[in-house]
Amino acid sequence: MNEATRIVGTGSVIPEQVVPNDAFLSKDFLDENGQPYAHPNDVIIEKFQKITDIASRRYLKEDQVSSDIGAVAAQRAIEDAGWDPETIDLLIVGQNFGDIVFGTRHMDQMPSIASRVKEMLGISNPNTVAFDVLAGCPGWIQGVQIAHAYFSAGLAKRAVVVGCDALSRTVDKHDRDQMIFADGAGAACFERQQSDQGNGIIGMSSQTFTKEEAYYLKSNPSFNPELDQTERLIKMRGRKIYEFAIRHVPSAMKAALDNAGVDLKDVKKIFMHQANAKLDHAVGDRLYALYGMNADLDDVMPMSIHWLGNASVATVPTLLDMVIKENYEGHSIAKGDILLFASVGAGMNINAFVYEV
Repeated sequence: MNEATRIVGTGSVIPEQVVPNDAFLSKDFLDENGQPYAHPNDVIIEKFQKITDIASRRYLKEDQVSSDIGAVAAQRAIEDAGWDPETIDLLIVGQNFGDIVFGTRHMDQMPSIASRVKEMLGISNPNTVAFDVLAGCPGWIQGVQIAHAYFSAGLAKRAVVVGCDALSRTVDKHDRDQMIFADGAGAACFERQQSDQGNGIIGMSSQTFTKEEAYYLKSNPSFNPELDQTERLIKMRGRKIYEFAIRHVPSAMKAALDNAGVDLKDVKKIFMHQANAKLDHAVGDRLYALYGMNADLDDVMPMSIHWLGNASVATVPTLLDMVIKENYEGHSIAKGDILLFASVGAGMNINAFVYEV
């Protein structure tokens, strides 16, 4: 019998509002200098979909905020685990923009989203410690790593790790990059167990690059100079992020595998943050190249970007929930499988962990 950090329940929320690409045909897209593009929107959108594979994305309903769906995802995970919520030691929420009421730009982060989720779950135990992790899109995986560290130190036995964001509330309506972003929530329950059914988390890696990369993603005013220039909206240097990711993410994933003592050939599934299809596939190809291997990524790496868009911290736990509950055709996991989780995002942060089912 070994002590293991194991996943015992999962849950997610896929928002109901579907926003297809043609919803952007009437947008007034501007470049960073506030000038219109030479190409019409249908050409811009066609090129965008070819690169990202995003055909649609999901947005919250107008009466919802991020913490609402974070609480629902957590509740579903807790019910899946069969836990009494009062027995939870840690409630960790990876998020980036707090709660933003529809029609406003105010990012409300006090109290923390984790405290709001705890309140909505009705947990009265003061020893259920709730806090947020702000680490860009890797926030959920960072939360998992923090929970595992608490477990390893003997400070906790049960943790719910949630990822929730509503990026639709913080995009610039004049920036074509808005088409990438989406809303969503995912959660998983982790427990420190005496187990002979797989070793749970067996390896991790985490990095932060700031020398030149810190502001590849940042909050800046709208590209439209006629709008309020004190507003802070999500902005990114897409080419720089792509080059950064393909250069550094594969080696970080390999570092996690090395930490676990696992060879890539033994990995059954890779749960990669859904940034965009071109980036994710390039990272996957370069990871396999590090091992002198070729792979059919469609077999090993489930993707939801086509129909869910990039929902930041929610993408990885949502994919996990879908596959575990057999809601993703062609992908499943079984006891003994080795899983590799990885993400990259604002900071610039990269992290990964290896899990034995």
